[in-house]
Amino acid sequence: MTSRGAGTAFSRKNYRLSTEPEKSKVTGIVNSRLLNDYLHRVFTSADGNQPAAAYRKHLTFQNLQEHLERLLAEENGSEESRDQVAEGRLGPSTVVLDHTSGFEGLLLVDDDLLGVIGHSNFGSIRATTCVYKGKWIYEVLISSQGLMQIGWCTLNCRFNQEEGVGDTPDSYAYDGNRVRKWNVTTTNYGKSWAAGDIVSCLIDLDEGTIAFCLNGISLGTAFDNITRGAGMAYFPAISLSFKESVAFNFGSRPLRYPVEGYRPLQDPPVADLVKARKLLGYLKNVIHIGIDVTEGKLVEKDTSMWQLQGEPTMLITLAHIFNYFSPLMCKVYLVEDVLMTFLLSILERGGAVESHPLIQQLLDLMWLLMEEYEVHECLKQLLMSLLRAYRFSPIIPDLGLQIHYLRLTIAVLKHEKSRKYLLSNVLFDVLRSVVFFYIKSPLRVEEAGLQELIPTTWWPNRFTKEGKESKEVKEESAEERLRRRAYERGCQRLKKRIEVVEGLQVQILKLLLNNKDRGGGEASRYIFLNKFRKFLQENASNRGNLTVLCPPEYMVCFLHRLIAALRFFWDGHKAKTPAALSSEEAYVPPQLFYNGKVDYFDLQRLGGLLSHLKKTLKDDLAAKANILIDPAELQAVTMDDLDEDEESATSAAQSQRPSAALAIGGALARPAWLSSPTLGRANQFLSTAAVSLMNPRRPLGTLEKIKVLTLRVEQRTREDIEGTHGNEGLLLGRPPEEPDQPITENSLLEVLDGIVMMYNLSVHQQLGKMVGVSDDVNEYAMALKDTEEKISRCPKRRRDIHEELLKSQKVFSEKLNHLSRRLAWINVTIYSKEKMQDIYWLLRVCIRTIEHGDRTGSLFAFMPEFYLSVAMNSYSALKNYFSPVNSMEELPGYEETLMRLAAILAKHFADSRIVGTDIRDSLMQALASYVCYPHSLRAVERIPEEQRISMMKNLLAPYEQRPWAQTNWILVRLWRGCGFGYRYTRLPHLLKTKPEDASLPSLQRDLSVASFQKPCPSTLLQRHMADLLRSDRDLAPSFLNSVLNQLNWAFSEFIGMIQEIQQAAERLERNFVDSRQLKVCATCFDLSVSLLRVLEMTVTLAPEIFLDWNRPSSELLLRRLAQLLNQVLNRVTAERNLFDRVVNLRLPGLESVDHYPILVAVTGILVRLLVDTDVQGTERATAVLLADPCFQLRSIQYLLGHAEPSALAAAAPATDKRHFSLHTFCPPDTEYISAEELAKVEKMLNHLSEESKQAAATTLPTSEEDLCPICYAHPISAIFRPCSHKSCKACINQHLMNNKDCFFCKATITGVDDFTKPASS
Repeated sequence: MTSRGAGTAFSRKNYRLSTEPEKSKVTGIVNSRLLNDYLHRVFTSADGNQPAAAYRKHLTFQNLQEHLERLLAEENGSEESRDQVAEGRLGPSTVVLDHTSGFEGLLLVDDDLLGVIGHSNFGSIRATTCVYKGKWIYEVLISSQGLMQIGWCTLNCRFNQEEGVGDTPDSYAYDGNRVRKWNVTTTNYGKSWAAGDIVSCLIDLDEGTIAFCLNGISLGTAFDNITRGAGMAYFPAISLSFKESVAFNFGSRPLRYPVEGYRPLQDPPVADLVKARKLLGYLKNVIHIGIDVTEGKLVEKDTSMWQLQGEPTMLITLAHIFNYFSPLMCKVYLVEDVLMTFLLSILERGGAVESHPLIQQLLDLMWLLMEEYEVHECLKQLLMSLLRAYRFSPIIPDLGLQIHYLRLTIAVLKHEKSRKYLLSNVLFDVLRSVVFFYIKSPLRVEEAGLQELIPTTWWPNRFTKEGKESKEVKEESAEERLRRRAYERGCQRLKKRIEVVEGLQVQILKLLLNNKDRGGGEASRYIFLNKFRKFLQENASNRGNLTVLCPPEYMVCFLHRLIAALRFFWDGHKAKTPAALSSEEAYVPPQLFYNGKVDYFDLQRLGGLLSHLKKTLKDDLAAKANILIDPAELQAVTMDDLDEDEESATSAAQSQRPSAALAIGGALARPAWLSSPTLGRANQFLSTAAVSLMNPRRPLGTLEKIKVLTLRVEQRTREDIEGTHGNEGLLLGRPPEEPDQPITENSLLEVLDGIVMMYNLSVHQQLGKMVGVSDDVNEYAMALKDTEEKISRCPKRRRDIHEELLKSQKVFSEKLNHLSRRLAWINVTIYSKEKMQDIYWLLRVCIRTIEHGDRTGSLFAFMPEFYLSVAMNSYSALKNYFSPVNSMEELPGYEETLMRLAAILAKHFADSRIVGTDIRDSLMQALASYVCYPHSLRAVERIPEEQRISMMKNLLAPYEQRPWAQTNWILVRLWRGCGFGYRYTRLPHLLKTKPEDASLPSLQRDLSVASFQKPCPSTLLQRHMADLLRSDRDLAPSFLNSVLNQLNWAFSEFIGMIQEIQQAAERLERNFVDSRQLKVCATCFDLSVSLLRVLEMTVTLAPEIFLDWNRPSSELLLRRLAQLLNQVLNRVTAERNLFDRVVNLRLPGLESVDHYPILVAVTGILVRLLVDTDVQGTERATAVLLADPCFQLRSIQYLLGHAEPSALAAAAPATDKRHFSLHTFCPPDTEYISAEELAKVEKMLNHLSEESKQAAATTLPTSEEDLCPICYAHPISAIFRPCSHKSCKACINQHLMNNKDCFFCKATITGVDDFTKPASS
């Protein structure tokens, strides 16, 4: 290529031209006169006037270059003066952040030195240029709305991790997070900023003032009389806290909100700008002016239908223009100010993007007439400018700005060659393209125009406090109904406008997922797949790297748009291939998880590490999926001795690969972004696999299995993904349990897998976070109602109180008006019915995927853990986050989906194929939450009986070495509502308090909320439990012994902790008990109560386990139970004891610790053993209870408020405090305990009183030598074989549970016989 401005008229392409007049009609080359007229019309002078034909120079293509250079140089003289250094400014002409010396703290600065992210407590940085005279401006693009101070400082300002811009003399800052201004001291100033806002910082050194603007709206003068004079120059500066990020514009790009009279710190490229605008004018002239060769005249053309084909004259003219225009289009300022503005003007005429083919023609011209590197840089800068413009445009009522920029993005991406370049090099590499799919939420509803869209506000009146059931449903008044309907109409208007933006965003994704544009390389979809996988890896593996993490609010929008685009292509394939599945039946086949065709990075599998699974399940892989793992490689490669340099080994292995391997799809180098050591370890085990090219459903002989290397690709091709003849692509290794039926295009399966991963990474977390706005609305609505009630009750004479209440009412009303409009936006963009259907569809996808994976047997262990997590979390989101706006019950197939999810939870919470403790705990918590609600509990009851029984058997397994607390919680939920005094939703002393659960994780929050649900016991599952305990004589003792052991531990820990709490409270000095210790103490108490309830459930459902002494362990279990019950009663019921004192402290964190829950649970067990059983059972239970040395009748009397006379006499003078009594929880006071239950307690007390008197009268004194030498509480009643040592039965039976050696001689005990002391003795 020749140099610019020399040689031929155009230097980029060589065209063969014909100048013969007779060929003009054929080729389109015009005669000399017509060409002269045409060129003069195109290349007009600066004033736009054309000289008369007699005085103007004759133009041809030979002298056009000279003419064009003269036109471009016409105003150079005046422009050169502007390029000189402006007075009042010191520093480099290109202004950037000073990353070498002008910073404090740890900061991450972008490559262009204009963007910065805080990476320490409070880092500060300034620019490289300062000003001392004149009026100056720069802009800051706010990427996060956290703590930042933006403004100006001098060189003498010294900052640290605590003090930043505005905290020292001669530094001035605006803080939109706290809405304040700073200069050593601070005062209120301005408005709150949000992510996506632009702050303009203005300094007037002539008048000595500093001001700020937010999105072009002046916030007023912030500071005046600033220090000026010799040595005083001000630098742009910022201080920002951890994870906050901004981008500066000192003038390298056009200011979004220029202010008259103020200059940007960096001068715009004026000379280039004039040239670019002139050349763009010439380009427009070419588009507008056509040549009618037949008539020999110039004509005006319709620009919308302009085409280049068949007009060499026009093409040569354009080549001259682009010779000068192309290098200018590599500069970001010119691209944004000239090119983007021109392209946007084309679309301003309205209509669909398809109705403006001119943009496609212009892009064709760019690829034809510009050098490749120039086109690349121009497109890159164009997309970056579009993204900045979209992201930092203010929200206006019709969303016109966002729509405008999205339409141009679509127009650019419609151009195939441009789209593929941007996909390959820009969208996911330079830009975070998911920004195009985000619709930001306005923080200031007034500026967003929501007051016009939603003039009438409304909020739901759900004021019933949790724990109390609403006795009556208040009818909606006529005024409230009108307000609600007007509000809903406003929400619908908003929804329609947002749907326009969402539709454009989906169009962008449809272009990126196009798999038909295979001209000139790989189709767009397959480029997108590799970039999308890299995007997922960055967000999955680099949780701490702020520069690559995608904000969760972007992820939410991206997920919904991607689902819409995916289902569009999925159903389109179904229409062409009727045998395939529709998107309503979508799932991810299990072979994707183990055939190595899809990279899951270092994400955990259900069965553990991928390397471990490849070793232990290699035989199953060979038998079921025809995949062989090379034994030599398994021996050579371990997690401990992996070679960090994997490239050489890989290339050597590939060079020795048999030709059969190449037929599968070839081998390419692994992408650099997949070369992390962790990822290499995880995937090296996949580097050798043998996949049969024949039908894997048929058993294959040894000779039919071949070894091939799994591709480690830099960029997979269509054949690698979709497959070819004899190669199933992503679906290699189909197990025999998987149906031989086409699902959809393989590439769509990988997109679907990525969507599930996206939800797990951050979408669910964000869905839970945005619920806070709805909670705020409810809080303020309750406060407003409470204030209005106070106003109505306020006496007329107290005008001062009345005025204060009116002020409060006004504040609450204004806040509710603001929040209700903001909530409308959030409900439309995040919690709409359509978004709910997307999450529901994702839930069903996960359920089907898990079901298909489960059928593969041991290969189920290869499934990534996040599939189970998404199944649980998406159901939780549907139930907890969307329910205030939309009802889950209205979703199609809701009951069936609920049942299938219940079957998954019931089967897999104890699945031996799942080894991760976190996912097992999550499954247990999800099942515990599931049985708390009537509709989901009924779904559990509808699963097949075999699965129900298996679930109950797993729940009754011994508690040792597994998460027994959650298991116990599930059993308690199945019983709640059937136990003694166990029908409450809130404890009686907590009715006036509010549960604090907002900060808990999703599943734990489910459990916390479920604690206050109305009891919904399951008699069906109780019956299964009773049958299992009766029929399996080994199951019952092991289960009950583990429950008793845990009860003994939990209650002992609780007593130990309250002793420490009491000691701290009694010290004279001021002591604060650690909140964590209080929480653990309350947890131990709650565990003790729940374990007692499980014992009550067992005693009620299967009393013979304790009372039928023909069963080998019944007596021992009954004695252990009696011992623990007496221990609990004595500790809790003693007068003025430790328990009483700690309860009376009412410490925060110990709210659940009270007499009622634990005493009622113990009472329920005693009533069942002593009252609700047959005569023989009552006698046995009574005898064991009274024989326990810890038994005290006073503890039973305490339940009914019968205190000892001595205690009453001692307590009477001190206080008139009421003693605990079950009578206070009976009607008419409350309905916690029924009259029938109270009568049973009284009957039990009378029975024990009589029996204890008789026992005292008949019991003969026992000599010390006849007492058990172990416990000294019971007489000797057992003799051991063969050593003949003796003890009581209780001691030896409890000892033999864990040890077979004698207490005394350590001989192995072979048997125990009853011992009765001879009468002669």
